[in-house]
Amino acid sequence: MRCEVVAVGTELLLGQVVDTNSAWLGDRLALAGIDCQFQTRVGDNQERIARVVDIALGRNDAVLVCGGLGPTPDDVTREALASVLGVRLVPDEAMADRIRGIFDARGREMAPSNLRQAERPAGATFIHQERGTAPGLICPVGGRGDGRDWGEKVVYAIPGVPVELKEMVERAVVGDLQRRAGSPAVILSRMVRTWGLGESALAERVASRVDVQENPTIAFLASGIEGLKVRITAKAADEDEARRMLDAEEAELRSLLGDVVFGVDDQSMEKVVADLLVERDLTLGVAESLTGGLVASRLAETEGASQWFRGSVVSYDSKVKYDLLDVPEGPVVSEEAAVAMAVGACRRLEADVGLGVTGVAGPSEQEGKPVGTVFMAVAYGESIEAREQHSPGDRQHVREFATISLLDLLRKRILAD
Repeated sequence: MRCEVVAVGTELLLGQVVDTNSAWLGDRLALAGIDCQFQTRVGDNQERIARVVDIALGRNDAVLVCGGLGPTPDDVTREALASVLGVRLVPDEAMADRIRGIFDARGREMAPSNLRQAERPAGATFIHQERGTAPGLICPVGGRGDGRDWGEKVVYAIPGVPVELKEMVERAVVGDLQRRAGSPAVILSRMVRTWGLGESALAERVASRVDVQENPTIAFLASGIEGLKVRITAKAADEDEARRMLDAEEAELRSLLGDVVFGVDDQSMEKVVADLLVERDLTLGVAESLTGGLVASRLAETEGASQWFRGSVVSYDSKVKYDLLDVPEGPVVSEEAAVAMAVGACRRLEADVGLGVTGVAGPSEQEGKPVGTVFMAVAYGESIEAREQHSPGDRQHVREFATISLLDLLRKRILAD
């Protein structure tokens, strides 16, 4: 069963409203085992809506049109569907009475325009509304007046108000789609999260899996400062089987990528680090310079951080580094300074593990070091690990990149213990 979502509303095209409906529908359809292959947005124009639905029917078994079912003149989804199906709109007195009853129950006067919502394309059936006044529509598609035969296809029209849309889809659309699909199925996805490789290098590592995969499938997603994700998507007869397929493929990817993988789905780098610290009963102290508190901010957002996070010394000024953290007099953008900061964080904050980070975020070079130069260090027990890296981008990007790189260095150091 192939499906397309058509979101109606000029406000979506102008960027005045974010189209969260399509994202929710894509996730819900996947869980129901329905392949959503296209998502389209179109403005409040009858001709353009009809054209988009016509194209969607030509390449899919089902089309979900959300929005444009209200009582105002720009709500023209009903008219567009009647046009593309080659039928006329017919008034439905039973639905008209139902809409009148809704207004009566609320003690409100009904404007005559609301009765537009009681019209349906000939041959269509209503989906009763439980939250608002605009009913949905189920429009079976077969032969048209122009002789065109689409076979057994269907168009659903549902309100664009998110709470109304979700209730109607759960109650009336998903089950009908699954019945039409014939065989039950579930589509699940998992995001394998990585840090430390570029997209091309990552693709080369897993090329042997991508080339042979049909189910599950593998795709790459860039997520900015949070690293690259490898999405695994599996389709199976039930949820348990789909999860087994995801588990097996995740294991294959981990064997190819090694410690580049730091988590899955919504696991952030700081959450992974937090779990490792709790598991090993370790406390953490941080000394930051160019990141200016970003490391501490991310750590403090983690639930239960007070159990293991001792605190952070934001030693932005060189004198603070010298006086509070015992950084040796001299260059503060150096590996030696980062190491001294990590050791100083352990000592001053009485932590088991210390982090230190210093560098040049810009806008100009410092101590002869170019913008983007970062030195970081982890002090853990008697051992110290340090790294120098160079980050492209503006000031904020350098700081954010340094933050997650420092946490990744800590993650790998703990895992190597």
